[in-house]
Amino acid sequence: MPTVIRLAYKVVFDAIWHFSEDDGWAMASHVALSTLLAIFPFLIFGTALGSFLGADQFAETAVHLIFDTWPESIAAPISREVVAVLTIPRGGLLTVSVLAAAYFASNGVEALRVSLNRAYRVAETRYWYVTRLASLGFVIAGVLALAVISIVLVAAPLAVRATGDWLPWLTYIYSWVESWGLFGTVLVLLVGLLIAHLWLPAGRRKIADVLPGILLTLIAWGVGAYIFASYLATFANYVSTYAGLASIMIALVFLYIVGAIFIIGAEINAALMKYRVKHLILDKVRGVKKPQAEDDPSMEDEAIAREQGANAGR
Repeated sequence: MPTVIRLAYKVVFDAIWHFSEDDGWAMASHVALSTLLAIFPFLIFGTALGSFLGADQFAETAVHLIFDTWPESIAAPISREVVAVLTIPRGGLLTVSVLAAAYFASNGVEALRVSLNRAYRVAETRYWYVTRLASLGFVIAGVLALAVISIVLVAAPLAVRATGDWLPWLTYIYSWVESWGLFGTVLVLLVGLLIAHLWLPAGRRKIADVLPGILLTLIAWGVGAYIFASYLATFANYVSTYAGLASIMIALVFLYIVGAIFIIGAEINAALMKYRVKHLILDKVRGVKKPQAEDDPSMEDEAIAREQGANAGR
């Protein structure tokens, strides 16, 4: 047990130390502002593309998936403004405003990529236009995924009603799935985090390398959202301080907390890989004992060497 505690301490200390050294607090602000600026353009572009593809319920589905996990006091005013913006009729898909919305939405993806590169301590080797095109691709892929979900949510009840007489079990399954709205949102978040950690930053990682930080991120997001919502309901009075800007400031502070947790989750993954925790656990499960010679470098020395190599690459 002391060895486990010592290793856990090293991982946590290394993650928090590098979070501060890598300007994690400033990057959390960058992620928060970029995310807030990207939400409206993403939904505008998605609504236009969704309507073009026949997914007329895109806006409603996207609003639910994005804001259902937010505290009500934060999500309600922003979701109302989002719905008001999305109800404005637009001339067509290939307009300058819609294309500009796609570009601005990709800025949010770029902020995540830069923060993940710093957290995983890797240097970006791709050209700027390659990363920008990749970010646009992620935006389009996200829109298409939400469009498919919205089409399924519309088509599924029709299919259930049409086949309910001779496939009664389908009605039961649909009612069971429909009651798991929050679970579906969390599942979408889990898939999105996996995609972000695996493919956004430079280098290659396996699912087992990024899963611990992702699970920690989801848990910390839930706890942080609950604490922040309790703080708003009990102590804070942003309206008297920021007047009409209260909802924006509340959203920015909340997204700042979310961004910091997101980056710390990646830092935890980087620290786990630095100290080769996965290999130590697998060796322990398999009962493999590796004797260490006197002239062999210790785990700390190897970690320091890998860290110096990463810093030299950056």
